[in-house]
Amino acid sequence: MQAIKKVPPGNDRNRTRSNPVGGCPLTAALAAIGGKWKMIIVYFLAESPKHFAGLRQSIPSISQKVLTEQLRELVSDGIVQRNPKGNVPAPVEYSLTEYGRSVLPLIENVRVWGRSHMERRIS
Repeated sequence: MQAIKKVPPGNDRNRTRSNPVGGCPLTAALAAIGGKWKMIIVYFLAESPKHFAGLRQSIPSISQKVLTEQLRELVSDGIVQRNPKGNVPAPVEYSLTEYGRSVLPLIENVRVWGRSHMERRIS
């Protein structure tokens, strides 16, 4: 009899997070790209595809564990594509999907608003 392996939390690539306020598009968007790191990850992937280590260099204050979790969620939501470059344990390159590129205007607007907000707080 074979033992059934339990999938550790975060390793189920096809999982979906529920919308905390059913039917609300704002909470659906925040579940997909909200939080401390997801928009920053998407912003850096918009420049060019990056290996995991390249993302860690671009965002030095993110832990390896959190970057892994956030990338898994972005992949699960179809925003980021994971591209292994050879046999395991080959490096993996991450890039935006076409769907992921559709969020770039929103991220640019948030970046511009954030800059003006920072300047307002300094004044």
